[in-house]
Amino acid sequence: MTRRLWARLLLVGALLLGALTLPGPARADLQHPRQDFLRSSVSGLFLHWGQRTAPSHTSCSGWETDVTNGGWNADYWVTEAQKLHAQYLVLATFHSRLGYARPWPSKVPGSCATKRDFLGELIAAAKAKGLKTILYMTDDPQWHAEGGNEWLNSKAYSDYKGRTVDLHTRDGFGEYSYDLFFEVMDRYPELGGFWIDNDNAYWERNNLYAKVYERRPNYTISNNNEDTPIMDMISNEQKTGMSPAYDYPQAVYTAAPRLIEADFKLPSSGSWWYTGSDSSVDRKLTLGRLITNAGSSVKALMAETAMLNGRFPSNQASFNNFADGYLDQIWESLNGTEGGGYLHGGLAPGFWNDGAHGVTTISRTDPGKHYIHVLTPPSTSTLRLRDNGYRVTGVTNLRTGAPIAYSQGGGTLSLTGLGGWDAYDTVFKVTTTGGREGIIPVSSYTMSASASASGHGAAAAADGDYRTYWDSNKTTPVSLRFDLGSAKRVQYLGVNQREDSVSYARSGTEQSARIRDYRVYVSSDGANWGSPVKSGSLPSRRGVAVIGIPATTARHVRLEVVNTHAASSDSTRYKRLRMDEAWIGTAYAGGGTPPAPNRYEAESGTYSAGSTVDSDHAGYSGTGFVNTANEAGAYVEWSVSSTAARSAAVTLRYANGGTTDRPMDVSVNGSAVQAGRSFGPTGAWTTWTGSTLTVPLTAGANTIRVTATSAGGAPNLDHLDVEP
Repeated sequence: MTRRLWARLLLVGALLLGALTLPGPARADLQHPRQDFLRSSVSGLFLHWGQRTAPSHTSCSGWETDVTNGGWNADYWVTEAQKLHAQYLVLATFHSRLGYARPWPSKVPGSCATKRDFLGELIAAAKAKGLKTILYMTDDPQWHAEGGNEWLNSKAYSDYKGRTVDLHTRDGFGEYSYDLFFEVMDRYPELGGFWIDNDNAYWERNNLYAKVYERRPNYTISNNNEDTPIMDMISNEQKTGMSPAYDYPQAVYTAAPRLIEADFKLPSSGSWWYTGSDSSVDRKLTLGRLITNAGSSVKALMAETAMLNGRFPSNQASFNNFADGYLDQIWESLNGTEGGGYLHGGLAPGFWNDGAHGVTTISRTDPGKHYIHVLTPPSTSTLRLRDNGYRVTGVTNLRTGAPIAYSQGGGTLSLTGLGGWDAYDTVFKVTTTGGREGIIPVSSYTMSASASASGHGAAAAADGDYRTYWDSNKTTPVSLRFDLGSAKRVQYLGVNQREDSVSYARSGTEQSARIRDYRVYVSSDGANWGSPVKSGSLPSRRGVAVIGIPATTARHVRLEVVNTHAASSDSTRYKRLRMDEAWIGTAYAGGGTPPAPNRYEAESGTYSAGSTVDSDHAGYSGTGFVNTANEAGAYVEWSVSSTAARSAAVTLRYANGGTTDRPMDVSVNGSAVQAGRSFGPTGAWTTWTGSTLTVPLTAGANTIRVTATSAGGAPNLDHLDVEP
């Protein structure tokens, strides 16, 4: 199976939610009710079973006789799927390397077809247990003479069609398999759909996929390795190579909410089908893959190699029996959940402290219910991870119900006193108050950017819709700006980057498109930004990226992305930046209401000669406001105490009922912080607003002075708020 160009992925974001229109080329819905069973599934059982599984048969009738006499029973495979807690089966018999056998009585000649209806039996057995069956279909005739036997009969098919068709060609085989799609659709209305190994130009020219949806609107179509937008799901072969080896989602470059599946072998070495061996099953790797996929909302398709008599080799059977009981204990953390830390919310997954690694899941129906899956434990007795804005109310060991000691602060959840780690997956159940707290509602602010691709403007990064995203149009440096409407407390930025690239440099041409170096600025007016309040680098990791800044109060926030992780050798992802959602946090979870600032009334400060304390314009705090003399040099000064040397956000509340700016210099302890800072008109003397900037404070007493620089003097000054 070969990987095709995946550039078609770019089309996925444009998929419409409307109904499919025929005739003519069409695209599938990105989300559709027919996909519900796949979206709600955790995993499937992939059955590679055909004429060429050991011992190989060249006679179709001989293969069928041996399978039947061996006691093949559809209920057995369904039972094994249930032990794995799978919700669907994929039957891969019409497989190029397995002889192109068809496990149903076919009227279309051209390759082996059984007289016994194995496919129909499996569909019925699966339906009886609440599972669905999906049929594997190949597009590739290149293995027609594999093993020294000719598996395709062009003459028989040509006689059937009344003209010459060469099944050894891609187009001829495309026509043959096209006919088989329709035969299956006519015969099996309760089939779950088709799992297709790549694509065929004949199918595309004849609009096959749209016709499948038209004829069988309940069918889903999955495609292997090639992200064809009309299909419901993209599946990828799950191989090792990343670290840890089970963390395949590091290598997934198809962005959710596209349905994504990972198919992997049990055992992990050897062929995808039974070759006569009884290889061992790596339980840690297999469970790690299953659980990590669930933690990324990726469906795990586990390929087991059925023997000739329809049963599994002993090592695979033993694993299935083990998995049955093992998964029972933690099933609530996998079933009915989504992967945490990305589109659906949840705690941070991935690389934690002291070598720990794992994933998180979040309940689909209860946003307050979370699970932490520790697949690789830390080397210490403490586990720390980002809380992503959820205030935690309790933590227990899912298997034992034992309470776990925890603390929360600064955006981090810490579990302490841990030990007795499970060999494969220690699961902690975390209860929270529900949604993220301390987040400024996206409806209350507007977004802009210094660069955007057509159809992917900055507003998409704050629309609450994970089907849309902002695209920087391959521009770096690039800025994403938040206008909060009024001055608000700002503690951190949360960023959901689009997960459509690998999260590590897999090769020179397959690299991460995530943010590397960044700078954060704040401003009161959106024009004067000053120096960055935070600069740093982000690791190339999946899930929410949190950028903490010194707590400040500001109306405007600007995230400047200096560069991304992809090198210029990856022309597809070099300088590419896409963002699903971004938001502002006013305070970290667990701290309750953000502490009130320390307020210093203007009338209690020191002010220049000619200034008066007035109270004739409503809306002020305290006993009044300071109205300075209308002259340059007029000032107000406050004495401010700080417990430590720090940078602190200060907000000056003022009113300017005039029509011109009344700029002021800002100084701290006699040193200029900002010259000629703008204090523009507010519309009326009774309209008060705040202007926020970050200033340096020393431990102990500090003086903060604002001094008018124009003949109009200072605006009316109400108070100074200093971040505690």
